[in-house]
Order: sequence, then structure tokens, then C-alpha cells
Amino acid sequence: MLFVAGIVIVFGSVLYGYVMSHGQLLALWQPFEILIIVGAALGAFLLSNPWHVVWSTFRQIPRVIMGGNIPKAMYMDVLGLLYDILNKARREGIMAIEADVENPDTSALFARYPAIQANHELAVFIADYFRIIAAGNLTSFELESLMDQEIEARLHELEQPGMAVGKVSDALPGFGIVAAVLGIVITMGAIGGDINEIGAHVAAALVGTFSGVLLAYGLVGPVSSVMRHIAEEEIKLYEASKACIIASLNGLPPQLAVEFGRKSLFTHKRPTFDEVESKVRSR
Repeated sequence: MLFVAGIVIVFGSVLYGYVMSHGQLLALWQPFEILIIVGAALGAFLLSNPWHVVWSTFRQIPRVIMGGNIPKAMYMDVLGLLYDILNKARREGIMAIEADVENPDTSALFARYPAIQANHELAVFIADYFRIIAAGNLTSFELESLMDQEIEARLHELEQPGMAVGKVSDALPGFGIVAAVLGIVITMGAIGGDINEIGAHVAAALVGTFSGVLLAYGLVGPVSSVMRHIAEEEIKLYEASKACIIASLNGLPPQLAVEFGRKSLFTHKRPTFDEVESKVRSR
């Protein structure tokens, strides 16, 4: 896993270089400095974010650690579902899909793609726009504008955990300085005493600065970046859905409409034309 490999390389390189420079690892073990830095950062995180952002952030941590990128199969499922809906509407009429889009949780079409049903927001997004098409006579321009607004709002929601963690990363060096200043205060109180004790206090203070900077740039900052990558990949599911629906509304047959959605995906996760054609022909 890239996350684990990255952590090992970052901390391993720093600590190994320190030891090879004749540093003592025990001198870096300052649990109360870590308590000050991590505790203050966590408190600031809770203070600055509403509960839904806090919950979303902690819920994403396992995905970050395990590598929570959207699999290629999920993109294939989205294209397959859209093809099935468009093909059914084309063969049987737009009202034939009414039962499917009214309740995607019990729809036979959606049931073919359990990963999409499990992603409630995405399933509702797709169902809602087919419901709007079936209920009204919006032009493709009007519908596209509405979809763009919702996608922008959804992207903001998906990016909030990454942005919140990014702010914590920015604050960590400052909390490291706070811990260092408190260490210097303790050091000043020990002046006139044992020189070894004074040296230990100075070392502890410096470890505070070191810990804040290392946590910011070696751990929390990269976690923020991973969360933003996850958001960017997930929003592509919505953009691909939009491209397919708008292309169909403009009069293209289902197979060509799905191609518009395929082309909107990132190249490293984009299914090939043959893969999509093979999937839709199997229906």
C-alpha cells in the first residue's frame, strides 16, 4: 500500500539519518510535547468544523490508509447503468423507467449495480435527473446548468474533509512552536541548576518544533492531499453521468451517449471503447 510505504519512507529516512548522525532516539521521545501538539491540533480541528465535516473526515481515514481510490469497475458500472436506463427508455418509452428512478433502492435496474446502490448520493443524483426528464420538458441547456450547480455543490462537500485536514497541517508547525516555547519556559525555570537537566529541557523544547513540522509535512499534509484526490475521482462519476444524460437529451442513441460519459473520465481509469461495448452488449 502506498500510504504505508510512504509513512515508512518518511519516518524511516528521518530517524535513520538522525541515528546515523549519532543522535539518540530516546531524546526524541517527548510524550508531553506530542500531547500538546496533537491535542491542540485536534481541538482546533473540532472547533473549526461542523459535525458533518468531522464525521466525514474520520470516516475517510480507513480509505486513505487502505488506498480508497475509485476502482475502474465502478466507472464501468456507472456507464453500464446509464446505458441500461437509456436503452429501456428508448425501447419502451420514458415513462417505462419511472418506477426505477422513483425508488432506486428497490429498482431492478439499479439492483444490477450494488456498488452504485451503496453510494446513495450518486444513485439519487442519477435517478433525480431521469425523473426530471420524465416529468418536464427542460432543454438540454437548462438541465446541464442545473446539473453543473449540483455537481459543484457535491464537489465542495467531497473536498471539505481534505480542506479541513489541510488547515490542521498548516497549523501544526505553529503548535510545535507553542510546545517549544513552553519548553523554554520550563528551561528558564531550571537555570542555575544542573547543566544536564537544562540541556534535557532545551532538547525537549526543540523536539516540539521538530515534531510539529514533521507531522505537518510528513503525515497530515499528505493525508489531506490523498483526501482531495479521492474527492476528484468520485466527482468524475457525477460528471460522466451528466455527460451521458445530456448527450442522450440531445438525441444521441444510448451507445453513443455512454461514449460521451466514457470520454469525460481520467485516462488512467477510463475503460476502453471495447470494454464498454462488451459490457453493454452483454445486457
